[in-house]
Amino acid sequence: MSYIMESFATVPLSRLAVSPTQASRDTRACPFRPWKQRTSQPTRFHCQKMYVPGFGEGSPEAKAAKHLHNFFTYIAVQIVTAQLQSYNPEAYEELMEFLGRHSVNDGDKFCANLMRESPRHKNLAMRILEVRSAYCKNDFEWDNLKRLSHKVVNESNTRLMRDYVRETSHVESEN
Repeated sequence: MSYIMESFATVPLSRLAVSPTQASRDTRACPFRPWKQRTSQPTRFHCQKMYVPGFGEGSPEAKAAKHLHNFFTYIAVQIVTAQLQSYNPEAYEELMEFLGRHSVNDGDKFCANLMRESPRHKNLAMRILEVRSAYCKNDFEWDNLKRLSHKVVNESNTRLMRDYVRETSHVESEN
């Protein structure tokens, strides 16, 4: 509830109607009366989104984008290794050996290290970057991500609440 209080704190007190008669006379834009004409003064009233503390200048979406970026690198590595396995076994072995020595957790660091390993590895890195970009732009199903995310959160919340109710509502049966 603190995020609601913080949102209300950003509305200047002079903008809030104190009495019904004042509200009917006030012609300036008011966050509680969106049908009124807006003035040139912006009203910083944003209750539709939750305030998420702890992200500094970033946002939860920016953090998720960073994780997705690294995940897309992982996916691109999987795609490239599968392609190499069938048409270039030598390059496949080189990439697998490199993967044994380097983590893909940080996608950019992985690709930078791969580029600097050798000219052959540089070509593999360039292919991974190309596949990563193409997968992100053309093949990743963004709508499906949103749908599945909602589904996972709702199912998890329901399961956790159901389990809690079962745990806390045990009635000893009398025999």
